[in-house]
Amino acid sequence: MICENHTKVTEFILLGFTNNPEMQVSLFSLFLVIYTVTLLGNFLIVTVTSVDPALQTPMYFFLRNLSLLEVCFTLVMVPKMLVDLVSSRKIISFVGCGAQMYFFFFFGSSECFLLSMMAYDRFVAICNPLRYSIIMNRSLCLWMAVGSWMSGVPVSMLQTAWLMAHPFCGPNTIDHFFCDGPPVLKLVTQDTTMYEMQALASTLLFIMFPFSLILVSYTRIITTILRMPSATGRQKAFSTCSSHLIVVSLFYGTASLTYLRPKSNQSSESKKLVSLSYTVITPMLNPIIYSLRNNEVKGAVKRIV
Repeated sequence: MICENHTKVTEFILLGFTNNPEMQVSLFSLFLVIYTVTLLGNFLIVTVTSVDPALQTPMYFFLRNLSLLEVCFTLVMVPKMLVDLVSSRKIISFVGCGAQMYFFFFFGSSECFLLSMMAYDRFVAICNPLRYSIIMNRSLCLWMAVGSWMSGVPVSMLQTAWLMAHPFCGPNTIDHFFCDGPPVLKLVTQDTTMYEMQALASTLLFIMFPFSLILVSYTRIITTILRMPSATGRQKAFSTCSSHLIVVSLFYGTASLTYLRPKSNQSSESKKLVSLSYTVITPMLNPIIYSLRNNEVKGAVKRIV
């Protein structure tokens, strides 16, 4: 559509967190430290699980993919956010905004499915231990990983192309620190009911469907663990799942607050904090959770050092 009597938006202004110069410097320092820890932690997981012979199992293969996803996920938003914190004008082009939104949806959807694949791996390991090596063979693991990565393509293309095809003829100020769907949608200058219905359906499919698979897997896992006669066996089985459960809870808990109720009465600052938790904080915590709660990873790090 053509914006009659109005200039079509060619760039957006990101409001970010604050306009206070001192606060911006403090936030820049904090987020730079968090981003550095995120990169170092996830690259450490990738290196350790790739090099150490004891970690050449499906569980660590999926963990390596998760760490790579986290690096890509933060790369989409954090560098731009850091630049904006030390810039006087927080501008992103129309094309840049669309690209950022596309990769955000892509890596976010891929992570949802990868977490469900990791849950299935734990299900097979605990519920079918004698057939684990046969079921979770190298070929299946590879296809599961590829499927998880590629699952983000359809939703990211549909969501981004449809949203950015709407007319943007009015305000160009995004009350957020990156180009996310809900805040950009507020700037559209026509009825967006059809898009919102599609977005909700996509969210339910690409967030709740993988979560349902995780829920079913862990229901079977917990049932199997509770039937184990040995207390030591139950404790060991729970310990192999605890890290993954914590990561799933952090990721899905915060993401659901944003995308399952996009028109909630939360303030914009509250929504930014929720978005910050799953885009910046959770990727930093994942390698810490897996390394601190996993003796095999800690042992592999010691051997490499």
